[in-house]
Formats: sequence, C-alpha cells, structure tokens
Amino acid sequence: MSETTGAAAAADLDWIKVADANDLPEGRVMSVTAGALTLCLSHFDGQWAAMDNRCPHQGGPLGEGSIEKGVEGKCWIRCPWHGWDFDPLTGAPPGGHEDTGQTLYPVELRGPAGAEEVFVGVAPEPPHERTVTDAMAETFVNWGVKRVFGMVGHSNLGLADALRRRVVAGEMAYIGIRHEGAAAFAASAYGKLTGKPAACLTIAGPGATNLLTGLWDAKVDRAPVLALTGQVQTQVMGPGAFQDIDLKSAFEAVAAFSQPVLSTSNHPELASLACKTALVERNVAHLIFPDDAQTLPSAAEARSPEGRLGQPVILPAEAELQKVARRINQAKRPIIVMGHGAAEAREAVIRFAERLGAPVLTTFKGKGLIPDTHPNAAGVLGRSGTPIASWFMNGCDLVIALGSSFSNHTGITSYLPIIQVDYERMQLGRFHPVEMPVWGEIGAFCNTMLQRVSRHAEAEDQIAELKERWAIWRAEKETRLSEERGKGLPAAALFASLTKLCPADAVIAVDVGNNTYSFGRYFEPCGQRVLMSGYLGSIGYGLPAAIGAWAACQDFDEFRGRKVIAISGDGGFGQYAMELTTAVKYRMDLTHILMNNGELGKISKEQRSGQWPVWETDLVNPSFAAFARLCGAQGSKVTAQSELEEALSSAIAHEGPALVEVVTDPELV
Repeated sequence: MSETTGAAAAADLDWIKVADANDLPEGRVMSVTAGALTLCLSHFDGQWAAMDNRCPHQGGPLGEGSIEKGVEGKCWIRCPWHGWDFDPLTGAPPGGHEDTGQTLYPVELRGPAGAEEVFVGVAPEPPHERTVTDAMAETFVNWGVKRVFGMVGHSNLGLADALRRRVVAGEMAYIGIRHEGAAAFAASAYGKLTGKPAACLTIAGPGATNLLTGLWDAKVDRAPVLALTGQVQTQVMGPGAFQDIDLKSAFEAVAAFSQPVLSTSNHPELASLACKTALVERNVAHLIFPDDAQTLPSAAEARSPEGRLGQPVILPAEAELQKVARRINQAKRPIIVMGHGAAEAREAVIRFAERLGAPVLTTFKGKGLIPDTHPNAAGVLGRSGTPIASWFMNGCDLVIALGSSFSNHTGITSYLPIIQVDYERMQLGRFHPVEMPVWGEIGAFCNTMLQRVSRHAEAEDQIAELKERWAIWRAEKETRLSEERGKGLPAAALFASLTKLCPADAVIAVDVGNNTYSFGRYFEPCGQRVLMSGYLGSIGYGLPAAIGAWAACQDFDEFRGRKVIAISGDGGFGQYAMELTTAVKYRMDLTHILMNNGELGKISKEQRSGQWPVWETDLVNPSFAAFARLCGAQGSKVTAQSELEEALSSAIAHEGPALVEVVTDPELV
C-alpha cells in the first residue's frame, strides 16, 4: 500500500521513515524527526499530514499539542504553549495572528495494511554553512582540546552542533552527563591528570551555575578547564528573560578569563585566548555563547597555538643556585616534601632524593607520586598521613618543599629551615616566610642540583631508618585488621586488600570524607596516580573525577589502557549517583569502591571532637550494589573480610563499570 498526502510528491525529495502508522491514533499529533527537521505529524479524519513543528509565536512544539474543537465546531491543532491554532491537514491558522500557515511536507504510507510505515519527503539537506561556533570549535581542536563533558540544551544547540561536527570528524570526543556539576568535576580531574584542558558544556541559567563548584575545584587546584555556557539571545539579555542571568558576573571570581561571544567578536581569537589562559595559568577560562550568535555565518580561519606559547622551563640565577646548594650540603637530616605541583617532575625529584639519601614525604595531594615501595618513600604527611612521615618531619634539620602547599592540612612545620621551590611565584612563602624561596620549574631545579649537592659527611642513614619505621607502621596496621565491632569492616582491611590487588598503573579518584583519611593512611601506592579535590575538598568528587580520568585514558597514550578506580563514601556517592549510568552508557572501564557506613562519618567525628552532639549525619541508603545492577553495571556487596578480595578482584577484572559496596564501621577509619 502506498498513499501520498500533503504537497505533491517529488522525485528529488529524500523520503525518510518517521513512524509506524500504529504509533499515531486517529485524532492525535506527535513530533517526529526527518533528517535535520522536526515535524508535527497529524492523523485526522482518515488523513495524514506533516508540517513544521515550530509554532510561529514563540517556537512551541505543535507535535506536543492536541487536536481540539474550536468555537464553531472546527477542529484545530492547538499549540501546547500559548494555544495558537492550526488546521491539522493544511497547517493554516484560523486568522488573526498569522497570514501564512505552517510549511507542509508530503507524506506516504508504505507497506501492507495494518503494518504501514509513515514516510515524509523532505528536500535534501543543503551544504552546511560554516558558523562562528565552527570556527571556534576548530580553534579548540587546534589548541589540543580533545574532550567535552556536558549537557546539550535549548540555549547551546548551535554550539553543540559545531562540537558534534568535530566529533564526527574524529577530532574530539563528547560525554553527555546527567548533571552539569559532574561535567565540571570531570573536566577538573582530566586537567589535573593530563595538564591539558577539557571543556564542559551547559545551557544558560541553572545549567551554567551548576558548573561553579567543579570549576572552583579546578581553580584552587590549578587545573586547566574550558567552560562553555549557552546564553539567552542578545536582544533579551538583561531585562530578565527566562533563564537569563548575568553569567559574566556569576563567573567573575572563578574564571581567569570570561567573555561573551558577540556578533562583532573576533571569534577564533576569543577561543585562542580562552585556551591559552587555561593552559598557561592552569585556571578556568569561560566563554558565553548567546543563542543568536552561535549560528552566525563565519569565514574566519581557526587559530592555533603556534607562536603563542613560550618555553615553560624556568631556572633561578646561577648565584642563587650556588647558595641553595651550599645550604643543602650543610644539612645532616634533610627531607623532601613533594606536593602535587611536582607531579610532572616526580622522576627528577626521586633522583634528587636518592642523591641526598633523603626521605620523600608527600602532601596528600601528592600521594602516589613516589611509590611507597621505594626506599626513599616516607608516605603522606598531615591529617591523612602516616606516623612515618611525621617522624621524619619532627627529626629533620632542613625541609626541601617541592611543589608543596603549606595548608593547615599538610603539616609542614613552619619554624624549621625551609627551601621552597615552585613555578608559581605566589606560592612562595604564601602562608609564612621561608628561609629560601626559589622560583623555578621543579624538574629543572632537581636536575641541576644533582651536580651540585651530595650527602653530608656526617649524615645519618635515614634510608635504613625509613625501613625500620615502615616495619613498625605495617605491624600496627596488621593489628587494626582485627578491630571489628560487628558494625562493619575496618577501613584498614579494605585498603590492605586494595593495596594487594590494585594495578600498579591505575588512576585512583578519591572522594572527600572518612574514606579520604583512611585511603591516605592505609593504602600503599606502588605507581598509581591519585586524583582528589584538594584545596576545595568537595564531597561528591569521586565518581565524576573517575569519569574524567577514564576519558583522559582514552585521549592520551601515556594513560591508555589504565584501570580507573573511584573511592567514595555513601555520602559522596549519593551526590552524583546517577552518573553511574553515564559510565554504563559509554562502557567505561571503571571500578567504584563505595564505603557504606550509613552516615556522614567525618562530620560525626568533627561534632564529637568539638564537644557537639552528633546530629543529622545519619543517612538512609538503598542497596548500592543492587542500584549498580539496575543501572547496568556490575554490583556486589561485602559485609565480611573474607569476601573482600574476591569482590575487589572481580570488579577490577570486569571490563566495564563495576561497583563494590563495602559495609564499613564509621569508627574504624
């Protein structure tokens, strides 16, 4: 059977199936897609019609409306937004608001009776006309932006289509998330791991403001991120249109660069400046895209970083290097504190430490930069640290701080002699004066010091001492494995098993809470990279950060094939739990270890330590393992130590998203 209705069929049309006839009962309308067009398909009085779906009033979707009788008994398609009417077969209005009706498209029913398919004839899609956002997206690619995390919506559709074209061309990859906050955290983690910016895409208004927490995480931890936000049309910006807020002001504090994209802008140059700011300043760059500016035609050539970036290696003057070397050579018990700022120079730092015979303590953000199995490793210093690191901090006569912050969580003793080296001048002596502030790139500094320093003739054997202190701490950790009170597993048991089973090249994203302290204290890295919300300390970071890390492992050969592991508490996982479906959608090889203690355990401890009653920290949780399975991931639950290794091994070996729910005691952290 074949039946053509509407405008006369033409041989040069593209005929596209839009529905089965049984999908649309008599007297109803529905929205359908034919190529790039969205149409209103109507079935009325035994006939079919397809017309432009967009109401000429304010763009309401006619296919979401209904066919209703008017005052004179005639039936009309009624727009669901503001009630404008159109003839269901001709698209003509009743008069009074538009002289012309909706554009009509020919319809054919094809196939046997009772199983007909509905086809609509549309003109072949014209060649794409290059736009402003095409020029900017091409510029992003040239600057090395490989990944976008985001949510496509009504005020970013032109920009989204430009990004789509780059994805189709194989120049970029996209991950659609469930909440914009997760996009910002994912982009932040991506930047922390790779040093390269990823982008996060949102609509105007609430979509944009949902980015702010994750962007603050990137800003304070010095991670490059590109924020791309839609905006209302320029002619209604300001007076208070739907979802219209002053995004430039809203992002002013968090973004080092924040500019609107206007019709008169130099569009590729704006994109270049945003990318350069993110890279050079290790910060957030923000571009605001009004809806009407996104699809303006553009013949502008995309820009690239050639000729716009200088050599990043900075070394102090020779006289200063000699002075620093003399001071180091005087020390009998020097220690090195390595922070996240030394992540790209970790091998040079380790060689420098070996030359001096110095223990290497890390900040919590720097955990894993030196394996705990290395003879010079002393573990983490501070609140999330080990007694080993504290022992060597208390006994040293010189602190060499490399890329380390001096926050109150870090625990670097301020009254000791300190040589601080950092590529960020504002970090030098940030919280208090140090004996020798040195501005320089950490890897270059360590390499040049190798030829200038040596162990003091009377230096104590700190490496042998390290071995003794590790033996004492590991023996104590072993005793903590049996500290069960019938309220869940001790954290020491979980991280003893994870230390044994975790792949040496894994990337581990750690959330905020008691799980964080336990991980810092008990897990012994042997080469893994660790990501965390450092200065911001934002709960909910773990799973979105793991998504960002997984994306980085697809985009860069250095990380390709690595297992990604997320660690969180039940409070943190609950913040972005639905992002587990994102991991399922994109088949992410990601294992989430969830410590379920039924409360916000860290806050309970803070209330007790401050002599406050424990109040409103208890949580009502589902079975997280069952939740994971409902989402399409592997899910398992552990309630006894005997189950730990099998559950962790299975989850880590699983090629896809897996979640291990471990019931833990909130007191045994």
